[in-house]
Amino acid sequence: MRHILVTILLLGHFTLAGASEPDHGTWSDLLRKHMVLHDGGRGSTVDYRGMQTDQGRLDGYLAELANVERDTFEGWEESERLAFLINAYNAATVQLVLTEYPGLESIRDIGWLPGAAWRREFISLFGRRYSLDDIEHGMIRQDFNEPRIHFAVNCASVGCPMLREEAYTGELLEQQLKQQARRFLSDRSRNRVTAEGLALSRLFKWYGDDFSSGWRGHGSLGEFLLDYRQALGLDPAQVAALRANELQIRFLDYDWRLNDAGSR
Repeated sequence: MRHILVTILLLGHFTLAGASEPDHGTWSDLLRKHMVLHDGGRGSTVDYRGMQTDQGRLDGYLAELANVERDTFEGWEESERLAFLINAYNAATVQLVLTEYPGLESIRDIGWLPGAAWRREFISLFGRRYSLDDIEHGMIRQDFNEPRIHFAVNCASVGCPMLREEAYTGELLEQQLKQQARRFLSDRSRNRVTAEGLALSRLFKWYGDDFSSGWRGHGSLGEFLLDYRQALGLDPAQVAALRANELQIRFLDYDWRLNDAGSR
């Protein structure tokens, strides 16, 4: 009877351990080692040449994610699932860039057709191959009502919100997403007040519906932006105009150059 009890306890331990969020420490280590922060922490670039020297660790991390079974993933908390997918997207994007680095100036140079980089099915998850588009649009945006993911997933481009200097985790996700939103909206190269109104990153045009779909009661992009009025640097008159939907908004051109620390 004692042996049976011990066996049950051990099986329970392994079941709980298997259901816990995977260790993203390797990804955090790689980011801290090969990322460069700029503009007071509001932007970042990647030392891709240095990352190449650690490609074995990057590939190993993605292989660990690939070993997670779908049932295990579905058993996690929502924040853990979202953190897992954001990390998978970001790490896979770096891996993709390294397949052709240093012979490219933009991630858009990968493949023959426009957008080919995001449609290439090279990411192993849950027993099959996915593309970056599959993860972002078919998993993250489809299954999570969380517009701040657009400040977390990184497209390896200068115009994109910065790649964070650590992995996302379920425990810290809310804090991390808040900081990423503040960082991006306080980055004057991507979002700024002008004499005419607001000049915003084009991602707000591409994904405008995500910011006005009812997340935390927000029914418009303007309502979302009001939460970050301090990061944007809005004065009281501009806040009133934004609240009244009278503040002009235009969208800036997107800078698709590779976010390569070696090019700065």
